[in-house]
Amino acid sequence: MAQCTAPVNGHRTASGAANCPACRGGARGYRSSFSYSPYRGPSYSSLGGSSSSRSGSGSKSGGSTKPRWSKSGSTVIYTPVEVRTLTPVRENVERRASIPDIRDVFLCHAWDDRGGAAKELHDFLEAAGVSVWFSEKDVLLGSNLLREIDKGLVKSRVGIVLVTPALLRRLQAEGIADKELSALLARDLLVPIVHETTYEELREVSPLLGSRSGLSTAEDTMTNVAAKLAELVTL
Repeated sequence: MAQCTAPVNGHRTASGAANCPACRGGARGYRSSFSYSPYRGPSYSSLGGSSSSRSGSGSKSGGSTKPRWSKSGSTVIYTPVEVRTLTPVRENVERRASIPDIRDVFLCHAWDDRGGAAKELHDFLEAAGVSVWFSEKDVLLGSNLLREIDKGLVKSRVGIVLVTPALLRRLQAEGIADKELSALLARDLLVPIVHETTYEELREVSPLLGSRSGLSTAEDTMTNVAAKLAELVTL
């Protein structure tokens, strides 16, 4: 008796059945009683979507996220690294919420930046509703500068350090900015804002400050940096 060739060659076409020595002449009837098709592995849809759709969703979730303190409807986008960096600072902000007569932010900057980048950041923060301790407006003529800085640090929820080439020069000279920075580092309430320089250059001057993660205007605009800081300190 002739042997059916369907398991080897298949009968998916009429010619395939017609060429089979066992099924020749009865191809239509054979196909109705036996259907053979090559093995097909599980589809990607059964595994939770195609490989391209899975990688797409993964890259999206890995590229941006929302911290728990971001308000509903906020358009401010954070990277996962930024959220991890800012979460401990936010927790400190919440712990200091009951302190009366306190500023949201203490802005540490180089003297040379007082009318430039520091003033720009200050203005963006104030426009976003953030109260900022800023030496240009909070230290009166004739006041003891270091004493006023001490009071500003105590009465602020968060310290931000605007890291610029001018600040790096001031830190090397161990000026007033260096004293402000030492006090901020001791309190673990510090967010570096790197502007027109790099973390590599910062680490060469201040390894301790350079070890702190923060925000960078090389990766975001100054406006968006200010928006993130505003959300960070808003209770």
